[in-house]
Amino acid sequence: MKNTVATFKKAKETGEKLTMLTAYDYSTARLMDEAGVNSILVGDSLGNVMLGYENTLSVTMEDMIHHIKAVKRGVKNALIVGDMPFMSYQVSTEQAVENAGRLIKEGGADVVKLEGGADVCEQIKAIVKATIPVCAHIGLTPQSINAFGGFKVQGKSIEAAQKLIDDALAVEEAGAFAVVIEGVPAEIASIITEKLSIPTIGIGAGAGCDGQVLIYQDMLAMFSDFTPKFVKKYAEVGQIMSNAFESFIKEVKDGTFPQKEHTYKIDSSVVDELKKIIK
Repeated sequence: MKNTVATFKKAKETGEKLTMLTAYDYSTARLMDEAGVNSILVGDSLGNVMLGYENTLSVTMEDMIHHIKAVKRGVKNALIVGDMPFMSYQVSTEQAVENAGRLIKEGGADVVKLEGGADVCEQIKAIVKATIPVCAHIGLTPQSINAFGGFKVQGKSIEAAQKLIDDALAVEEAGAFAVVIEGVPAEIASIITEKLSIPTIGIGAGAGCDGQVLIYQDMLAMFSDFTPKFVKKYAEVGQIMSNAFESFIKEVKDGTFPQKEHTYKIDSSVVDELKKIIK
C-alpha cells in the first residue's frame, strides 16, 4: 500500500511505529521499498556519504533533484521525502515555495523536509499553502552546525528543552504533517511526541518517538568517517564490500577470473573459418 501523509497521520492515531531510511539511488531505494519501509528520505546527507563533503552545506538544489529522480524510479510504496538544501528556503517564502515545488515537480518527491522551528514557520505555511506537504526537522539540525559550533546534542537545559517543545508546537501549527527530531535526549523527545498530534520521527532521540530514521550507510557500516552514538549497525556491509573488491582484484591479477562459465560461447567452426581469413 502506498504510504502518504494520510497513512502517517493514521499511524500516529493507532500507535503504529513508522520507519524511514535514507537512499540516494535507484537500486538501493528499490531494495528498501521492497522490504516495506514506510518512507525514504533523500537527505542532504548525500553531501557527506555520497559526495564526500565535510558537511551538508555544499549540497545544491541540482544535487537533490538528481538523486530524488533516481530514487523515484525505484519506489512504488514508500513516501519519498526530499530534503531542501541549505539556502534553498532561508532567504524568502517565495524562494522556499519555488524550490519546494522543484523538488516535487522536477525530482518527483512526495513531500519536502526543511530544518528549523519557529524561525521557518512562515516558509512552512507558504509551502503548505501551495499544496506541498512539509516534514519539519528540529533539534540537531546539520545545516546549522556553524551556529551550534559542531554536532552537539540539543535540549539539555531547561531553556533549550522548552525551546524545542515550542518549536515542535510551532511547526505543527504552521502545517507540518510530521517532524524529525534529531540529537535530543530521549525524555525530551518523548514529551514532544506526547504533545503533538503529528508523527515524530527520531534520529538519536530515543524510542519514544512515533518512528525512527537512519542513514543507510551508517546502519550498514559503509561509512567509516564518523559513526554517531545513536547508530545501530545492522550488518557489516562495508567489510563485505571491501572483501569482495579485494577478491576481484586478486583473481584478475592471478588469472582465475573470468573462468569458462563467465564467458560467451561461439561455434568452433566460426572461429576456425575466421582464423583462415585473418592475415
